Amino acid sequence: MAAGVPPDAVGRRVSCGTDYGTVRYVGTVSRTAGIWLGVEWDDPQRGKHDGSYEATQYFKCRHPRGGSFIRPNKANFGVDFLTAVKDRYGLNDKQDVLHGTGNTVVFGTKAVEFVGMDSVAEQQRQLNKLVDISVRECAVSHAGQEEEISRTCANMRHINLSKNLISSWDTVITIASQIQNLETLNVSENKMRFPSTSTFISSAFSNLKILALNQTQITWTEVLLCAQGWPVLEELYLSSNNITVLERPDNVLQTLKLLDLSDNQLLDGNQLHLIAQLPRLEQLILRNTGISSIHIPDAGFGCKTKMFPSLRRLAINDNKISEWSSINELDKLPNLRALQCNNNPFMDTEKNPETLKQLIIAKISQLEVLNNCEILPAERRGAELDYRKIFGKDWLEAGGHWDPEKNKPSEEFLAAHPRYPALCLKYGAPEEGELKGRQPLTLKSQLLSKKPEMVKMSMTIQKVKGLLYRLLKIPGSELKLSYESSKLEGKEVELDNDLKPLQFYSIESGDCVLVRW
Repeated sequence: MAAGVPPDAVGRRVSCGTDYGTVRYVGTVSRTAGIWLGVEWDDPQRGKHDGSYEATQYFKCRHPRGGSFIRPNKANFGVDFLTAVKDRYGLNDKQDVLHGTGNTVVFGTKAVEFVGMDSVAEQQRQLNKLVDISVRECAVSHAGQEEEISRTCANMRHINLSKNLISSWDTVITIASQIQNLETLNVSENKMRFPSTSTFISSAFSNLKILALNQTQITWTEVLLCAQGWPVLEELYLSSNNITVLERPDNVLQTLKLLDLSDNQLLDGNQLHLIAQLPRLEQLILRNTGISSIHIPDAGFGCKTKMFPSLRRLAINDNKISEWSSINELDKLPNLRALQCNNNPFMDTEKNPETLKQLIIAKISQLEVLNNCEILPAERRGAELDYRKIFGKDWLEAGGHWDPEKNKPSEEFLAAHPRYPALCLKYGAPEEGELKGRQPLTLKSQLLSKKPEMVKMSMTIQKVKGLLYRLLKIPGSELKLSYESSKLEGKEVELDNDLKPLQFYSIESGDCVLVRW
């Protein structure tokens, strides 16, 4: 092995400048002198080929141009954990300790107050005082000498080890096993090897409550194997790991309160059924997971599920959910209080954002926060009353009736509006007068005759609909505006863009704006 190349170089993580990669080959290359490292780069743009040179395949890459050869002296194989800590916090023996005025001493860039300091002993004491440590991007690749961390940094509780050169989960175990009270650990952005079969269960994580494994290439199967050593874990972050399928977590992750699976393209929404029995799970983050629907099969219309018994906060934003039926399903969750659902196709079915919000509120009975906005009691009441009114005609046509003995809405209606019977019980069935259609009326007669100054040509169509809502109590989504002009006799022009002002449509004094719903 060439000088400077570790004996276990193949499979090790390295950096070269700002680029990161994994060593796939160590040896000679035809028609060249000396030793080369064949590296598969995290960013394929850094590479040149697929691991082959002059018709000889030296190593393989996932990307056809993700690999290249570099000389060993260009590769950084990293440092041990304690060296990185000392460098980051200015406590390395190689660095000068600069004495400030009075009792202030500067370690690197850190100013600390001391009395009667002896530099070497004080360095040791300062390391022992560290509770929160971040060595992100410090090229940590291994633990270092045995038990050195436990002797030097005995009080650490929270460690950020993200974006380093850690190649194996075993390295993480070796570091963590020397930190008795470790509670928070972030090892994201380290592409590591994880155990593929059941191994000895280490006690290194016996007190760990928060673990971040984003962008580590871990699979769900590997998560469950490692989780045997996480007996009290409460928060687990697994974003961007190409996880596509889930498995039932039998006897593991039973203390988990938060699970982040964002930016993993799950095979389908039914994968969620496999984690639905986690007894303490309160927050589930499914942002950009590719799910197109949500189905909770164990509960019927208006009933609560036994799945996700403790779930209070759910994030399903940036997905492919196109049907309102998935939102209906969420009302089956017994404890759901907060929902994030922005950037899903179903939201494009309603142009008016306020009406969209009302529909979601009315469909999920216990929701208190929607897309990070609190739902006030008055807002819920208004949303539910409007919902009951808007779909009243559909209810009647589907077999609904004011007489309880004759009230038999169809299965199809109940599937589309499972909360409608509960809203009728809560507020009473909608009165017949509320559901009668009305002839189109003119904006002029309803607004201009009362307060001409209320309507200005610079007002947008959406603003006009807001005024009409206050006057007529009809949601903006139900209002259809058009106008008739004396210059366009017999022709009616639809006002179809909520963001355009009235003047955009060349409406003039004397023209008639019609309002239909």
